[in-house]
Amino acid sequence: MRFFTFLKYISVALVLFASVPFMAEAATRTLVSGTSGADVRTLQQTLAAKGYLSATPTGYFGPATLAAVKKFQCEKNIVCSGASFGVVGPKTQAALGGAVSGTNTAATPGFEVGGWIPYWRSATGTADVLPNLSKLTEISPFVLTLKSDGTLHDAGGLDKEPWVSFIAAAKAQKVRVIPTVMSGSGDAIHAILSDTKKRIALEDEIAKFVKDNNFDGIDIDFEGKKAETNPYFATFLKGLYQRMGNKWVYCTIEARTPISSRYTSTPPADAGVYANDFAAINKYCDRVQIMAYDQGTIDLLLNKSRAAPYIPVSDPAWVEKVLELTAQTIDKKKIILGIATYGYEYSVTPLTEYGYRYEREWAFNPGYATQLAAQLGIAPVRNVAGELSFIYKSTKATEKAVALASKPGTIATDTVSNNVAPASAVYSQQAIAGNIQPPFNILWWSDAQAVADKIALAKKMGIRGVSLFKFDGGQDPGIWSILPTLR
Repeated sequence: MRFFTFLKYISVALVLFASVPFMAEAATRTLVSGTSGADVRTLQQTLAAKGYLSATPTGYFGPATLAAVKKFQCEKNIVCSGASFGVVGPKTQAALGGAVSGTNTAATPGFEVGGWIPYWRSATGTADVLPNLSKLTEISPFVLTLKSDGTLHDAGGLDKEPWVSFIAAAKAQKVRVIPTVMSGSGDAIHAILSDTKKRIALEDEIAKFVKDNNFDGIDIDFEGKKAETNPYFATFLKGLYQRMGNKWVYCTIEARTPISSRYTSTPPADAGVYANDFAAINKYCDRVQIMAYDQGTIDLLLNKSRAAPYIPVSDPAWVEKVLELTAQTIDKKKIILGIATYGYEYSVTPLTEYGYRYEREWAFNPGYATQLAAQLGIAPVRNVAGELSFIYKSTKATEKAVALASKPGTIATDTVSNNVAPASAVYSQQAIAGNIQPPFNILWWSDAQAVADKIALAKKMGIRGVSLFKFDGGQDPGIWSILPTLR
């Protein structure tokens, strides 16, 4: 899940997360400007059918949709002014014929859906997931860390609220509770696992922790391992698996891109040397969660074939390559596709000979991007990777927009003039090179539709299921309407 890359930007990201309002979704959620998802697309289709909207349905609630909603509300004498004007709540939904609830993906027999709740957003994360537990088969409190001495540290207080009540509710609905043990220090992981005494002690401690607290299992997320750690990690998994008895062992591992896609020339001799022993992982892990996100620029073939700028969270074409390669060694019945619910902002500058350089500025939840787009008068578009993105020039005016977008409740009263975001600043795969030259900033993120696309791909490829990083109350709320209904 590239959590530790995420932590690098958390000081900024936490400010941005604070601007994303929590929205507890009932059977049909209230839709407002800036939201996106299958239900927004359905709303747009309904408005178009009734003659109120001429724009193509995109799943994003932008200015054209807002104008159509307001016109409909006024003509139907629902509301014509005030705070609820332009908000699609129960009255407007009823007047539209109740046709904005979005469509749930039909459940596939045996298909599993899970996700991680990060400890730094435990309050909003548990509150967000609680009413949607019926859509999950597993949930992972992303809470336990591995200390340098090889012992566990509970960074999020699993024995305290809100975790205690949340875990009880999950168990009552027969949702597996699988806490994650995470570490991103390759040096520390190697030092611990290569030390027989420390490795065995860690195996014992994890198994005891799970059994003493009556959890359903454990998720091992050791990232950034070195190649020389490979045999020690395999031995650790074997020892842990033996100790866990009837408890689940989940293994969360980095995506492996095919060598042929990572190099356009002769690969180096060590190109196929990996830190993860897939054969051992297949043998000793009940579920293998592939972190098929944070793709960035790793797939050189896609980089070359896609119109630039191209800096995806996860392009389905890349994900399919990853899954096909993984399935050569790991049983499809064990493979869980990891899907991101966040995005990144990059500053983009031209390289001397060809292409762009992407400097990651920070990670964000979708609410920041939609608020900034609204401030700039830009409509995010579905890009070549099936995710959302837009670009803008960094100016004094746009700096103000970024500051405003980082604060809640500023869009309605503090919208920056549209002249800072001319039509040429709207992201276009075909026309960008001629219309707006770097340097510029690009925001690229995963929304409900991007998640739905990955779920469809997982089903097509016949793997066990999907798991989302992360559920924290800041992801696109439309995600809940596209998750398979499992109960």
